[in-house]
Amino acid sequence: MKLSKFLTLDNTETFLNAEVQQTYHSQTGAVEEALKKYSIPCKIKELAKTGTVRILDMFFGIGYNSAMAIDVALEENPDCKIEIVAVENDPEIINKIKEVKPPIKSYTLYRELVESNEIKENKKYVYENNNIKITLFVEDAKKAAKNLPEKYFDAVFYDPFSPKAQPEMWEIELFKEMFRVMKDSAIIATYSCARIIRENMAAANLVYDDGPIVGRRGPGTIATKWV
Repeated sequence: MKLSKFLTLDNTETFLNAEVQQTYHSQTGAVEEALKKYSIPCKIKELAKTGTVRILDMFFGIGYNSAMAIDVALEENPDCKIEIVAVENDPEIINKIKEVKPPIKSYTLYRELVESNEIKENKKYVYENNNIKITLFVEDAKKAAKNLPEKYFDAVFYDPFSPKAQPEMWEIELFKEMFRVMKDSAIIATYSCARIIRENMAAANLVYDDGPIVGRRGPGTIATKWV
């Protein structure tokens, strides 16, 4: 797979995936997108006040979304216990973590994650230090989701390529798994507002609403559990 580096308008590096002809982040600003489309709508700052935050970072890419969330949580509560569980099926994009230096303090943890660990036979990277634990599974999203614990996560960052490029990643089956692993109070956020993905969310008993407008004409989507 061919990946070429791309500079977004906030001078943050991302990559263009030649296979799907899409970048991993909004061209208007990768760091801005991580903060405004994921951390803020998923209320990471508010969760940090409780002392514990558990985030599922689906379609991890180079990890900006959840790295930003760590920054937000620690800024609000330096003693907060943070667990990131991430899923990404492409080892090539994970290796690109070594090549970028976004203005995210906690991104050093992700570089350490991939530089100091050889990938294990069970296809995962693990970082754990003080009050932060990061587990990155390198496998197909549908397979990984089935093995995640029930009602475990406070927030889900859902960031695959577009429904046109990866329709299988927006299907009802996978949203049902997201419903299963979310706590009753959890929020799932994504950048897309496509009709099909919202219909599939609703079919999985997720109640959706408009998310913020960041770098695109339309809003993102946030959803909670119908319980």
